Amino acid sequence: MNHKLQRIEDFLNQKVIQYNQPNFITLDPVSIPHLFTKKQDIEIMGFWAAMLAWGQRVTIINKCKELIDLMDGSPFDFIMNHQDTDLKRLLNFKHRTFNATDTLYFIEFFKTHYSKFDSLEDAFFMDGFENNQTIELHLNHFRNYFFSLPDYPRRTIKHVSSPLQKSTCKRLNMFLRWMVRKDNCGVDFGLWNHIKPSQLICPCDLHVDRVGRKFGLITRKQTDWQTALELTDNLRQLDPIDPVKYDFALFGLGVEEKFMGKL
Repeated sequence: MNHKLQRIEDFLNQKVIQYNQPNFITLDPVSIPHLFTKKQDIEIMGFWAAMLAWGQRVTIINKCKELIDLMDGSPFDFIMNHQDTDLKRLLNFKHRTFNATDTLYFIEFFKTHYSKFDSLEDAFFMDGFENNQTIELHLNHFRNYFFSLPDYPRRTIKHVSSPLQKSTCKRLNMFLRWMVRKDNCGVDFGLWNHIKPSQLICPCDLHVDRVGRKFGLITRKQTDWQTALELTDNLRQLDPIDPVKYDFALFGLGVEEKFMGKL
């Protein structure tokens, strides 16, 4: 490892320690799944919070709490046991371009999936995927599976992306970080065991992208799936086992410290 990369690693490792702790949770969408202890509730609201994660963080959190209230505070129980009349209360739910049509399809997908499987991890996993370096094929598989129900609404497609659309898949990568990483620091849950932390791709949002470029971890001009791969490949040089832990450092530097400098 060259001297510059060593300095970057040392600095980012300090920032991981600073931001990968419970105080980080309060103003972050990951606070939503932390409201629950039941695995399926954590998965459902973790996924939903990630999918709704655009705009002001306070607004995202408030909209997720509104959604939880509409499901009587127990998302899994509501999804599996609701009557059709119970769905009427959801018809006015909206967050930016996510509306009631999308909400009802999410509920239908979850009900169908959990009637067959105990965990949402099964939606991302197929035999043989554990040998892949990254979760790219997992994400492509998941999107196809998510929209495999008959008569899925075409408008909902825009809310769940995959590498095939050249998207950075920021929201899905963030959700997978929450579910897969295991470090007992109190932020990520580490509930899943088939996907390995080394396979994760760093969520590449505006803040992470900007700070990553300042450190020379991103050189690609545009921001797309290949950008997320480039960033993660460079982070893998710092920690091949758990490269996405640096999401805490890059995001924290971008949001909390408005980092603009170089090492």
